[in-house]
Amino acid sequence: MKLQYKSVEELVEAAIRSGKKISEIVLCEQAESLDKSEVEVYETMAASFQVMKRSVVEGMDENLRSASGLSGGAAAKMRKAVEEGRNHFGSLFGSAMSMALAVSEYNSCMGQIVAAPTAGSCGILPAALISVMTEKQIPERDIVMSLFTAAGVGMVIAKNASISGAEGGCQAECGSASAMAACALTEVLGGTPHMVCTSCAIALKNILGLVCDPVAGLVEVPCIKRNAMGVANAFTACELACAGITSAIPTEEVILAMKRIGDQMSSTLKETAEGGLAATPTGCRLCRQIFG
Repeated sequence: MKLQYKSVEELVEAAIRSGKKISEIVLCEQAESLDKSEVEVYETMAASFQVMKRSVVEGMDENLRSASGLSGGAAAKMRKAVEEGRNHFGSLFGSAMSMALAVSEYNSCMGQIVAAPTAGSCGILPAALISVMTEKQIPERDIVMSLFTAAGVGMVIAKNASISGAEGGCQAECGSASAMAACALTEVLGGTPHMVCTSCAIALKNILGLVCDPVAGLVEVPCIKRNAMGVANAFTACELACAGITSAIPTEEVILAMKRIGDQMSSTLKETAEGGLAATPTGCRLCRQIFG
C-alpha cells in the first residue's frame, strides 16, 4: 500500500477495503514509507503525545508570562473556573478550553510543544484529545492511534491546500488543526471512516476565511484564544458527524475552497501583522509598547 495522501476519501476507501480504521491505515503506510516497524512509528507518536501532555500541565502555571507580556495566566483562570463550577457549559468543554489555552500560552513562553500541525495552532489537537481521554476514561493507546488519523488528514490538507498562516491565513492553521482534531475525536469515539471524513469537511467549513493577523507579529493575540475556539469547532464537527449529519459540500471540495480563499486573501491578512486586529489602534499601540 502506497498512499499519496491526495484526498481524505482515499483514506476512507482504504480503511473500508481493509476493514481497518484510518489510523491503522496511516500507521501501516508510514511504517513502510519510513522503512521502520509499526511499533517504532507508534512509539514515536506516543512520545509526541507525552510532550503534548506535559505542555498542558506546564501551561497551567498561573505565573506563566510571555516575554512580551501579552499572554500568560489565562489557562489557569479557565481551569479555576471549571474547578469551582463557575463555567457554564460543563467540565469537558471548560477543561478542553483551558488545555488549549495552556498549550498555546506555553508555546508563547518558549516551552516545548508539538506543532500540530503548526506552533500557532498547537493547543487544539492535544486539548481536544486529552480532555476527552480524561472525561471518558479512554485508553491512552486509542488516543495515540487517533493521532495517526489526524496526521493523515493533515497531510492531505497540506498537500492540496496549506497549513501555513503566511500562505493561507489562520484558516490554514487553526482551521486545519481543528479539522484534524475533529477527525481524531470522531474515530476514537466510534465514528465510521465516512463520519471521520464528514467531520473534516464540517470543521473546515466553519472556519473558512479566518485571517492571520497577529498583533505585533507575535503568535499570542489573537492566536491563543483562537486555539480555544478551534477546540469548540472540533467538538461541534465531531458531534454533528457522529449524529449522522452529512456535509452538502464534499470534503475535498472544501479543502480546495480553503486553498482558493487563501490565494485570494490580501497579504496584509496573512501573518504580516499589517491588517486585521494587528492594524487596530490598540494593536498598533501594543506593537510600539513591545518594540518601541
